[in-house]
Amino acid sequence: MTKADLVEHVTTQIARTAGPMISKKDCARVVDSFLDAIKEALREQHNIEVRGFGTFKIRQRKTRMARNPRTGAPVEVSARPVPVFKPSKELRAMVAHVPISELSEA
Repeated sequence: MTKADLVEHVTTQIARTAGPMISKKDCARVVDSFLDAIKEALREQHNIEVRGFGTFKIRQRKTRMARNPRTGAPVEVSARPVPVFKPSKELRAMVAHVPISELSEA
């Protein structure tokens, strides 16, 4: 699903539940603003928790040794922050088509 598909889906969903109150262009602005807010928070090293969906976090990668694929020479890759996403129990259960109660028992 692309961002354009997401905008189309959200616009359709809003039109179905609340009537044609929002244009596709306005919906695209909302989706862009939402994604920009997530990017800005991650840039500032903040965690974002969306209940029932998941958590976006910044995790620190350690310094490690890698190899240059062209020469095979060892290269040190420095430590750096990376964004990670951890899905909620509800999202994992929905994707796996498993009731949430079965995930808690595992």
